[in-house]
Amino acid sequence: MTEMNDAVAVGRPVAETKKRGGERKPSNGKGRRNLEIFILSAPAIILFCCFVILPIILGAYYGFYQWKGFGTPSENGKFVGLQNYIVALKDPNFQQAILHTFEIVVGSLVIQGPLAILFALLLNQKFKGRGLIRTLIFVPYVVSEVIVGTGWSLLLQKKGAVNQILESLGMHGVDWLANPKVAIWTLLLLISWKYIGFAVILMLAGMQSIPEELYEAAKVDGAGFWQIQKSITLPLLAPTLRIWVFLSMIGSLQLFDLVYIIWGQYVSTTAGVSTMATYMVREGRGAGNYGYGSAVALIIFVISLIVALTYQHFVLNRDLDGALTDKKASKKRKKRQTAEDEALAVAMEGVK
Repeated sequence: MTEMNDAVAVGRPVAETKKRGGERKPSNGKGRRNLEIFILSAPAIILFCCFVILPIILGAYYGFYQWKGFGTPSENGKFVGLQNYIVALKDPNFQQAILHTFEIVVGSLVIQGPLAILFALLLNQKFKGRGLIRTLIFVPYVVSEVIVGTGWSLLLQKKGAVNQILESLGMHGVDWLANPKVAIWTLLLLISWKYIGFAVILMLAGMQSIPEELYEAAKVDGAGFWQIQKSITLPLLAPTLRIWVFLSMIGSLQLFDLVYIIWGQYVSTTAGVSTMATYMVREGRGAGNYGYGSAVALIIFVISLIVALTYQHFVLNRDLDGALTDKKASKKRKKRQTAEDEALAVAMEGVK
């Protein structure tokens, strides 16, 4: 009897322990998954902070000083507060540079977009020599801006090869680089020639992802070539087109090398092709005022950030909605349903 009581006494804690252990919820691995995400993303986060966030903070700090670029601003510079930012925003030359930059943004989209789509439609067809043409149209994009700028600056001089060819054909030469009415169009054409290859390759990649069955079904229904492109290709190419527009806008906002190489830091202003970046270099490093240049750089960053966030909010979000996880999608549906319920309740109250 005593032995049985001891066995029961010994067995009770074991049973209770098993019972308590059975009450534990199974681990879903969330902590381990978060740890793995942190470990894998830590190098990228560190690099991003060191090469993006830290330079922005330092640029904003330098912008508060009148500084020659040597030593520390607090020791070898003069604290001027927001004066650099105010002077830059009030400077008519900087205002013109902003205007020229946005003219380049719009002009690049208007010229390159339709041409890139037309070239991509042509190169998406099967014909002999298609690979060679694809390569040739992409070559200007991979050529260095220094080579492109130097070559075209020689060709477009008053007595350059382009004007010589025009004169041999009985036409008058044009001052392609110094005439303010012509220079901006010259720049837009050069940008289009240089970067349209990237747009064409991007459009071709988007077209390759469109199922062939859609084209075959449209042909069976009797649709013509242009009707097929209008009803199938362009709608399904819209996400690729929106991504290209975003990349083109950001690149145009940061345009510097071609303008600086072809027109220089002073002629670009008189020719009407100065950009925010050329103004920053001319008034910052060129004038020996690195504090002012840092202030202008921060203004350019803020303008680019506003443009990027605005475009993402109103345009790119329609593409991001399709990439939402189930959890985010359910939250979004719940939020939309709540808004609809509130609107219905307000309407019912109005009826009563």
